[in-house]
Amino acid sequence: MIRSLRRKFILIAMISLIGTMAVLCAAIAVGNHRATTSRVDKAISILYQNGGTFLSPGSHSDPSDFHFQVTPETPFETRYFIVELTAQKEVRSVDLEHIAALDRQTVVDTISQIINTGAERGYADHYRFGIFPGETGGSTVIVLDCFLQLQAANNMLRIMVTIFLACALIVFLLLLFLSKRAIRPFVDNLERQRQFVTDASRELKTPLAILSADLGLLEDSCGEDKWLESAKSQITRLDRLIKDLVELARTEETIREDTAEVFSISEIALANAEAFQPLAEADGKSLTAEIGDGIRLRGVKDNFFRLFSILLNNAVKYCDPEGTIRLSLAVRGRNICISVSNPCGGVEPDQLSRYFDRFYRADSSRARSTGGYGIGLSTAKAIVARHRGRISNHYRDGIITFTAVIPQNG
Repeated sequence: MIRSLRRKFILIAMISLIGTMAVLCAAIAVGNHRATTSRVDKAISILYQNGGTFLSPGSHSDPSDFHFQVTPETPFETRYFIVELTAQKEVRSVDLEHIAALDRQTVVDTISQIINTGAERGYADHYRFGIFPGETGGSTVIVLDCFLQLQAANNMLRIMVTIFLACALIVFLLLLFLSKRAIRPFVDNLERQRQFVTDASRELKTPLAILSADLGLLEDSCGEDKWLESAKSQITRLDRLIKDLVELARTEETIREDTAEVFSISEIALANAEAFQPLAEADGKSLTAEIGDGIRLRGVKDNFFRLFSILLNNAVKYCDPEGTIRLSLAVRGRNICISVSNPCGGVEPDQLSRYFDRFYRADSSRARSTGGYGIGLSTAKAIVARHRGRISNHYRDGIITFTAVIPQNG
């Protein structure tokens, strides 16, 4: 349980960090790309407004935003070409004065690619274009080389991704080393609770034993009496409850290496099925078992005797009259799957998740008549969780099924 809590703590912390950093990096990348595109579009608009040239430096500057600003070097560092198109989208003239790497045929091919996009503004490879309609039905296409701007944006994105991965790794390593200290108060509190249950049970056993002995003496001297029988019955119930609470506390402890062993869970399942078969038949019910041969598991052997006993005992108690209880044990992938099902009327599906809560009983009167305390399924859940597995239940077509999935390596 402690290892599971530690893993959940690390997982939640990492998901929170990665989610926050991913949103931050995405916002910066998108913002940077939009700012770059906005500056380029501003430059294209300036060129169109001024007949394909830049005016004096600072004439289009706006200190309040990040738009394109003209400097003395702008005419020399900005590479662009201008193409005039006819109304039929045919090239009428090409101005290559401000770009040296392209010839006329390459420009014509690029313009064809731009026209095929059907957009007034956009990117064609690393070129940003703007199409401006003319008064005579033709249009002017201004194409600006954005290779350096896009390269800078991509480099910034790579740096952010690298920093993101490095930070995630550093935080993961820190959590790996510091998570034990972070959950230590919870662990100490849990250990104190378990110790309290154990100590309290020991203290209660003595007065219960004395009361039981006193009642025996009273019965010997006064004879049989219904009040004495009731008191003895309640003492027996209380003694069993204390034992169940102690067992629950112990099954929630982490498995020690010296208590784990490799054993045949198939043999345990078969032994429990044979033990509960007469009990089910005596109650007018039947029990069938499908148990895979030679299935082995590493863990605490006694825990699984208790697990099968809880699930089968629960099924026999609450199975409908003349119903059939089905036990299944099989290997699925790397996991061992234990399934116990039985017909059971009156189940409220919205209460299924509460069946594993301590002291919860779906039908209190029926549970009391069968000697139930609402601890059995809690113990079953603790046993499965102790072996790094999970247990669940579902209700369909009048049949309730409890399924435990446990890693085969324990």
